Amino acid sequence: MEYNKIGKWGLEISELSLGSWLTLGNQISYDQTKQIFIEAFKNGINFFDTAEVYASGIAESILGEVLKQFRREDIVVSTKIFWGGKGPNKKGLSKKRIYEGTLASLKRLQLDYVDIMYCHRPDPETPLEETLFGIDYLLKNGYILYWGTSQWESDRIDLAHILCKEMNIMPPIVEQPIYNMFSREKVEDEFKDLYQKYGMGTTIFSPLASGLLTGKYQKGIPENSRLDKFKSIKESLEKNGMFNKSTFNKIEKLIEISKDIETSINKLAIAWILKNKNVSSVILGVSKLEQLYDNLEAVSVKEKLDESVMKEIEKILSEK
Repeated sequence: MEYNKIGKWGLEISELSLGSWLTLGNQISYDQTKQIFIEAFKNGINFFDTAEVYASGIAESILGEVLKQFRREDIVVSTKIFWGGKGPNKKGLSKKRIYEGTLASLKRLQLDYVDIMYCHRPDPETPLEETLFGIDYLLKNGYILYWGTSQWESDRIDLAHILCKEMNIMPPIVEQPIYNMFSREKVEDEFKDLYQKYGMGTTIFSPLASGLLTGKYQKGIPENSRLDKFKSIKESLEKNGMFNKSTFNKIEKLIEISKDIETSINKLAIAWILKNKNVSSVILGVSKLEQLYDNLEAVSVKEKLDESVMKEIEKILSEK
């Protein structure tokens, strides 16, 4: 396991990390969660990601219990603030929302601070200056050590950096976007200037394209699989033009490449992301120990992706 700095910043996180979306509080019990997180840590993972909205706060509460197994200085913990519930002041990035949301998250996590707080979505209804004043308060009072964005557009992140400089506020150090073999534009093109101008890093979610890049949906949707349980994910894939014959044909060819280098398509897909120098960490979502062990092997697969293999993959992905 390698450890990467987040962009130009000093904080070091494991190249593979563990998330809690759709797993903690939804798919796995506390005992299973504890076992998975302990094994992840034993295998070098030091970065754990969650959000206030995951399972309506339950994911944070479960994670808080699990994190008691570790010394605080040995782990990096992040959460995300935007959706805190129904009613006035329960959504968005106002100063009140950020402050109350972060303190509620810390209470559920049973922590004095989180290492990174992400603004989970942009909030066009709140002045960006107000959001930054709220973040500055959290930073100066030690509730968060760094902050970042998730699913923001590059121009808004750029504006945040400009305003932070004017207001003498610590800027965002990281963006958390979707990035995988079928979703590439933001990380590879749109954010290019952000890496160069501001030294930002990225923590990636959905590395397997909601499971498409495991190959298990090639012949339909298995019962009790993620796409079977969460219909909205399948609808999103269809909307984005990813759940179709063209995609499945490409996956078949990628499966062949993975066989040629003696691995599996999911490990190939994760290793491919790790080859991107602007990726700080890839967030894994696992519900079984077997899945964790399997995904961890992507670290060694990375070395097999030489220039010729990468070109072969690119040829497949660029097919019309």
